[in-house]
Amino acid sequence: MEIQLWWLLALPAFFALGWVAARIDIKQLVRESRALPGSYFRGLNFLLNEQPDKAIEAFLEAARVDPETVELHFALGSLFRRRGETDRAIRVHQNLVGREGFSDEQRLHALSELGQDYLKAGLLDRAEEIFLKLRSTSRDEEALKSLLEIYQQEKDWARAIAIAESLPGHADHLWQKEIAEFCCELASAELLHGRTAEAGRYLERAIAANRKCVRATILQGDLAWSCGDSDAAIEAWTRVETQNAVYVALVAGKLMEAYRKLGRTEQGIQLLRAYLERHPSLDLLDSVVQAEQALGGPEAAYTLVRDELRRNPTLLGLDKLLEAQILMASAERRPDLELMKNLIHGHTRRVARYRCDNCGFKARQFYWRCPACGGWETYPPKRTEEFDLTP
Repeated sequence: MEIQLWWLLALPAFFALGWVAARIDIKQLVRESRALPGSYFRGLNFLLNEQPDKAIEAFLEAARVDPETVELHFALGSLFRRRGETDRAIRVHQNLVGREGFSDEQRLHALSELGQDYLKAGLLDRAEEIFLKLRSTSRDEEALKSLLEIYQQEKDWARAIAIAESLPGHADHLWQKEIAEFCCELASAELLHGRTAEAGRYLERAIAANRKCVRATILQGDLAWSCGDSDAAIEAWTRVETQNAVYVALVAGKLMEAYRKLGRTEQGIQLLRAYLERHPSLDLLDSVVQAEQALGGPEAAYTLVRDELRRNPTLLGLDKLLEAQILMASAERRPDLELMKNLIHGHTRRVARYRCDNCGFKARQFYWRCPACGGWETYPPKRTEEFDLTP
């Protein structure tokens, strides 16, 4: 390809223009940095070194030196909120909201930060008022997510559903799990008050939103059971295995009770044994042991636990084995076995908790929503010992 003469003349000109532009940018940056008070840079340094207390002091000094530095005030408000000093954060952001000469975007930013302050402080009505004002603005998605958090805290599930359905990505099933859970919360309330028809409609809506919603299926079984239809309850509860097998432990006791009511106890135990073979878990083992003990006595329960311990050795399983041995033991051996069981039980209390997959929070009881991080269905019904044993 032949190089034309004007290319040779243009290339040096382009380089020269680039050099001039760079020099202008550098000079501008130097002028701006000199205009900023030194305390601003000290504050940044403290932030980088994870010293928020000293950073706040430095930023406060910088704000006094140059009160027009808006970003400093935003930084101060955020730091106050992160430290839990919501009253100071609120004052900072209220001052910014009322300041004149702000652009629309800056005012919306200040309003949004003030709403977050109120939310952190637990002033949900004030936070809701602000985020409703931010609807249909450039902060709309942020407002929707904050409103969703508010309605969940208030347990206003109908409004939570409406907000979740307005969020971006709703059509792509990004919020279907949450919507299904909100419907389950409404269904649970209706079941508690004996309004079975309304509960059924909410559960159908939950399944329509998320066909893999285990909680909705369990509640459908509970609804059938409350109406006296044991066969329909069994049919619903056994569907749990096809949705998420780890949750069969939650319905094992319910299934056993339904089979007993129908006079098919042996069939129920066989089903639970099959579940234990396919999906071993400590909670499921507990249900099967209770069923075996009720039908075949302590010896049957002991044999079951012993075989399961050989397959999956756990401290909680050993605790169950000693419990079965105590029931079979003679009066002379029982005190020794009870002493051993008490010693083992002291250790099992630490490994008998449920753990959130999202944040790691541990609790003694099972939750559909993590009390710490607020995640839905992040609490698998498995004890921490089982997680520790998983390779």
